[in-house]
Amino acid sequence: MFGFIVFFGFFILLIVWGIMIRNNIVRYLNATQRSWAEVANFELQKVKTLDHLEQTLTQYTHFEKSTLKKVTELRQQIMNLNLHHTDTSHLQHIEQLNQELIRNLNLVVENYPELKADQLYSQMMQEIHEQNENISAAISIFNRNVEAFNNQIEVFPNNMINTMTLSKKPIRPFRDPIMNQSYSYRPNF
Repeated sequence: MFGFIVFFGFFILLIVWGIMIRNNIVRYLNATQRSWAEVANFELQKVKTLDHLEQTLTQYTHFEKSTLKKVTELRQQIMNLNLHHTDTSHLQHIEQLNQELIRNLNLVVENYPELKADQLYSQMMQEIHEQNENISAAISIFNRNVEAFNNQIEVFPNNMINTMTLSKKPIRPFRDPIMNQSYSYRPNF
C-alpha cells in the first residue's frame, strides 16, 4: 500500500511538472506574440508620419514622382503587416523599403534646399528617425523573446512536453540582410 501511495504521489508530481513546463512554453509564446505586436504597432505609427510627409512633399511641384511612389508603397506594406501572424520576411521587406526611402529623401533634399529648410519636413524626418529607433528596439526585444521561446521548446524535456501537448514550432527571428552584409565577421557555429 505504501508503495502504491509513493508511486501515485510520484505520478502526480510528474503531471504537475509537465503542466508547469507546458505553461512556461505558453508564457514564452505569449511574450513573443506580444513583442511582435509591438513591432507591428511601431510600424503602423509610422503610417501617420508618412501621410504628413506625403502631403508636404506634394507641395513641391518639381518633386520626383518616384519618391512619392516609395512613400505610398511603404505605407501600403506597413498596412498589410499582420498583427496576429509573425512574418519576419514581410518585416524585412518593409525595413528595406524604409531604408530606400530614407536614402531617396536624403538625395532629394540635396536637390531642393528649400525643402530642407521646411520646419514641418524637419519635424517629420525627426519623427521617422525616432520611430525607426523604436522599431529597432522592438525588434531587438522580439528577437530576445523568440530566442527564449525557441530555447524553451527545444531543450529536453520541454521538447517532449511541447510535442505531446502544443506542437509549437520554432519561430524564425528577424534578420536584416542589409545589416548582415555590412559585417565581415561570421561566427563559426
